[in-house]
Amino acid sequence: MRARVIPTLLIDDGGLVKTVQFKKKTYIGDPINAVRLYNDMEVDEIMVMDISATRKKRGPDIPFIREFASESFIPLCYGGGISSVHEMDRVFNEGVEKVALNHALLQDRTLLREGATKFGSQSVVACMDVKSDLLGRSMVYDYEKKRTLKLRPEVYAKELEQEGAGEIFVYSVDRDGMMNGYDVVLIRRMAATVGIPVIACGGASEVGDLVMAVQHGAAAAAAGSLFVYQGKKRGVLINYPTQKELGAAFREGGTAHS
Repeated sequence: MRARVIPTLLIDDGGLVKTVQFKKKTYIGDPINAVRLYNDMEVDEIMVMDISATRKKRGPDIPFIREFASESFIPLCYGGGISSVHEMDRVFNEGVEKVALNHALLQDRTLLREGATKFGSQSVVACMDVKSDLLGRSMVYDYEKKRTLKLRPEVYAKELEQEGAGEIFVYSVDRDGMMNGYDVVLIRRMAATVGIPVIACGGASEVGDLVMAVQHGAAAAAAGSLFVYQGKKRGVLINYPTQKELGAAFREGGTAHS
């Protein structure tokens, strides 16, 4: 099987938005309409991140998750505001296949360990944001405090793997929304560090970038801008390559991951 290709949808106060380097936000539209379109396009998987949940110090928006999941015929991963096993359970009960944990793990890894024990590692995705510090070194980034931490992503990824993460989602802050290609050096280092799948996100501008990420070790390639914009002027258009196009691209790239 070819590698998974995953649209990443950012939700802010109920609306679908796209960011640039985690700063400038552009309103894209109604996320429910987006998932209906992705259903028709037969996307591999969808990752939904509620970026306002942690900022507003609230838990997962269950009514939104219920509506979104009821419209989705696609494997769904949700992240945003999850801070307890009880909240994870509530999210799963709405039909979500995986939960993504990010900010909570910077405070305490216990939630990851408990969630993986109760629901299985395959249901828990550990996310990290990575940004270059003043010396140009890739470091883990705390998007709530808006600062890089003295924590190397490889070290952090290994710790998350040991605590039970089933996958590592690596989001490049510097490349977010830039559409200038993935940070393949970072991807290669991360894939060499852990024995679980690495999902790369940040920078994709074309199908060739997705293939490139996998060639450098990613088990799956995620993207935001690529699947909500079209053309250099970035006109809003929900899109996704056909299965035939993706199959051909990965075959030509010589990659095959399950």
